[in-house]
Amino acid sequence: MTTPSSLTTPGSVTIPTPTAAPAPTAAPIARAGPVTLVASDLDRTLIYSTAALQLSMPDAEAPRLLCVEVYGHKPLSYLTETAAALLDELARTTVFVPTTTRTREQYHRIRLPGPAPKFAICANGGHLLVDGVSDPGWQTQVARRLADECASLAEVRAHLVAAADAAWLLKERVAEDLFAYLVVERSLLPAGWVRELAGWAEPRGWTVSLQGRKIYAVPKPLTKSAAMNEVARRAGATLTLAAGDSLLDADLLLAADHAWRPGHGELADTDWSAPHIDVLTENGVVAGEEILRRFLRASVPQQGLRQGTVVPEAVTGLPGR
Repeated sequence: MTTPSSLTTPGSVTIPTPTAAPAPTAAPIARAGPVTLVASDLDRTLIYSTAALQLSMPDAEAPRLLCVEVYGHKPLSYLTETAAALLDELARTTVFVPTTTRTREQYHRIRLPGPAPKFAICANGGHLLVDGVSDPGWQTQVARRLADECASLAEVRAHLVAAADAAWLLKERVAEDLFAYLVVERSLLPAGWVRELAGWAEPRGWTVSLQGRKIYAVPKPLTKSAAMNEVARRAGATLTLAAGDSLLDADLLLAADHAWRPGHGELADTDWSAPHIDVLTENGVVAGEEILRRFLRASVPQQGLRQGTVVPEAVTGLPGR
């Protein structure tokens, strides 16, 4: 797998080097033949809120949407119907691993098309789900690394609260007792505040990411790449593919054999990439559709598609809307 060195964005936020998985916590799964593992971020990569859809085409040409998440009795997240068919095909022909910063509770609200994933990565790598249940051995190893390598969550949380201003702070939250984040009024957030926070967090072993209205403070060892490497080992993967849009996805993209990022998001805003990462021109929900199309092209030869699949033209044809 690719293992380049740490990179720094133009905004002076250090992107962590992909971290190797800790010592194995379970035996590999015996599989015959090559195995492709697809680890993909969810929000603003495969699924999109109404505010993130970016439907720039004429209304009559907009793609039909499928709701995949309901929260508070209201629809929250969507993908296109074409993307739903592509994802169903992908989940049946690869080891598809949803990979998210969401908590387990937030992840379980999502109803993705296709068979239920065997593995999922939540809390930015803090929880490795196997058949929907967090692996206790992985939890133990993550907790040990955080205790050994980082300032405490209590210290970082206290600083976040003290440094924030009630004029623009809407909520302050802790996720899974692993990391903290603020929900802010983005238009009132002072220029340079996030950069100053990142400078304070860096020597304490934490990284900072601004995504929409949320400012995340996450321990550096808490990475999607480490969890992906562990799943790849267990699944016997011979090829790893990944996609994501934010700073917290950068280590995942660097660790994969091939990766994609959409034309929007935190990484796009800093013009970040690497030689094995393809930068898409598509934005919003159509970017999610194109990412799935690229996953299938890279992982499944045309003759390897299941007989009777309903979307071969979506996989083999030119990028569509």
